[in-house]
Amino acid sequence: MRRLINSGTARFPSRNRARLGFRGYAMFDKLLIANRGAIACRILRTLRTLQVKGVAVYSEADAASLHLMQADEAHSLGEGGAAGTYLAVDKILAIANASGAKAIHPGYGFLSENAAFAQACEDAGIAFVGPTPEQLRVFGLKHTARALAKQHGVPMLEGTELLDSLESAIAAARTIGYPVMLKSTAGGGGIGMRVCRSAEELADSFEAVKRLGQNNFSDAGVFIEKYIQRARHLEVQVFGDGQGEVLALGVRDCSVQRRNQKVLEETPAPNLPYGMAEELCAAAVKLARAVNYRSAGTVEFVFDSEDQRFYFLEVNTRLQVEHGVTEQVWGVDLVSWMVQLAAGDLPPLDQLQAGLKPLGHAIQARLYAEDPGRDFQPCPGLLTAADFPPADGRTLRIDTWVEAGCEIPPYFDPMIAKLISWAPTREDASAGLIDALNETRLYGVETNRDYLRQIIADAPFASGQPWTRCLEDLVYRADTFEVLSGGTQTSVQDYPGRLGYWAVGVPPSGPMDNRALRQGNELLGNPEGCAALEITMSGPLLRFNTDAVVALTGAHIPITLDGQPCAMNTALLVSAGSTLSLGTIAGAGVRSYLCVRGGLDVPDYLGSKSTFTLGQFGGHGGRALRAGDVLHIA
Repeated sequence: MRRLINSGTARFPSRNRARLGFRGYAMFDKLLIANRGAIACRILRTLRTLQVKGVAVYSEADAASLHLMQADEAHSLGEGGAAGTYLAVDKILAIANASGAKAIHPGYGFLSENAAFAQACEDAGIAFVGPTPEQLRVFGLKHTARALAKQHGVPMLEGTELLDSLESAIAAARTIGYPVMLKSTAGGGGIGMRVCRSAEELADSFEAVKRLGQNNFSDAGVFIEKYIQRARHLEVQVFGDGQGEVLALGVRDCSVQRRNQKVLEETPAPNLPYGMAEELCAAAVKLARAVNYRSAGTVEFVFDSEDQRFYFLEVNTRLQVEHGVTEQVWGVDLVSWMVQLAAGDLPPLDQLQAGLKPLGHAIQARLYAEDPGRDFQPCPGLLTAADFPPADGRTLRIDTWVEAGCEIPPYFDPMIAKLISWAPTREDASAGLIDALNETRLYGVETNRDYLRQIIADAPFASGQPWTRCLEDLVYRADTFEVLSGGTQTSVQDYPGRLGYWAVGVPPSGPMDNRALRQGNELLGNPEGCAALEITMSGPLLRFNTDAVVALTGAHIPITLDGQPCAMNTALLVSAGSTLSLGTIAGAGVRSYLCVRGGLDVPDYLGSKSTFTLGQFGGHGGRALRAGDVLHIA
């Protein structure tokens, strides 16, 4: 059974309600979040404000996630990756029914733009907190979204309908003119997009992009658009009531991207031509009104920096990862609006809009467990330290799902947190974001924190003139060295080590030959207690990503730097890119020490950086080093 809710809201299934809200309808008692990580925690924050009980679901790989602890109840989806957990529609609907949840918020990613899931929710009498299934279908495929935009006069890039063969693609590209962008019609997140600068590149990419679409989104459809050489990625946050009323909340700039994946986002978009922001918002509202859009959505545009014109790109029918910057500038809670609309409890949009006024500037950085020094490969593993600066929710907002002891699983997007800085000016917001990143302390997995700091200081972003490929010219600098081979047992130790905890069952730990460790630090001008590597029997093979000065002390061990023998007990200059090889100890003693000028950047545990391997704490992950580890120089 379905009914039409009062003007200003949309159509949702009837459901049991308890507490009366703004329109006399009752807010949901309980809502299920069909997602994980930072967005699950973000939605729960709003549910607490609305006094709605939150139901969490989780993969067993996420068993330590904060969203489980913050929810009123949590239900396991089983072991494994997304297909058997966060994409398992039958499991999620069964949990919703068993828990008594009357609504489902899909967050972003996973099932958030899945029309079949939205329809299944409504068929089951459960409110899908988002657009209608039909809107998800229309905008879910880029070629149908383009057709609708063209029909309503939204500026379009020159492009094609779906292409049925390579021959038709080559003919179309010849007409449009190279370079072109070959795109999968389904999905998003930068998957299935290739820039082609010639017929040869188009021929090489055609089947590959079709396969990506089929494998990731079960749709092999592809089309071509004209490629803008120096493009900015601009987007408008819209919100519709499902009855034809739509409001726009400014323009975000998401031009700082790596391989079509957003890295930094901000609002308002800086340095736009006079009147351009208003034109973008008008175009976005016009398109959303054409379908009586319901709930939160984003209309994306590409802006040609050379001819100063914008063109329609696509519509994201969900809450965006970067929604927080809009919330900070406009002083709204988009998640609350989405839930209230789904409950029939949202005030009319014209009433909401009357009190809206943007204030200041907000910038968001996406903090990932990935290694920029190794082609951004994901870095799953145990977070042994997770310390963020104090966040007041206004000048600094941190959306995260982790704390020390959380495991970053290998199955899902490796985002750790979103840091959002707000200030009256762009310059102050940027400075605040740098400060927040400087004060963020994560250890146990590699992250892109230093990469983010370098981007913010780099000219394209600092000048407010970024473009979608500006990061290609940024050379990442890492004050690190990589472990290519760990040796027999190589661990981090400091002086005097960890003392005074016998009463709680923790024996002393630290260097076995503290005199040798202190001697090495003295050679380098370090404080004598600086953390260093203790090498037992056979040493590691290390590759340095930065210039460094090191010293080897203790038992005699063969040393080669890029194949050339080196002496012990003296300061050695190691150039970035060089490999330091430590052999097998010969003669008296079984332990040597590798000290680095500045020391090793390792968190303290019970007052020391020393590794206690039996207790599995301290040092680098509480264990001996192994191949693939990355250590930071302080």
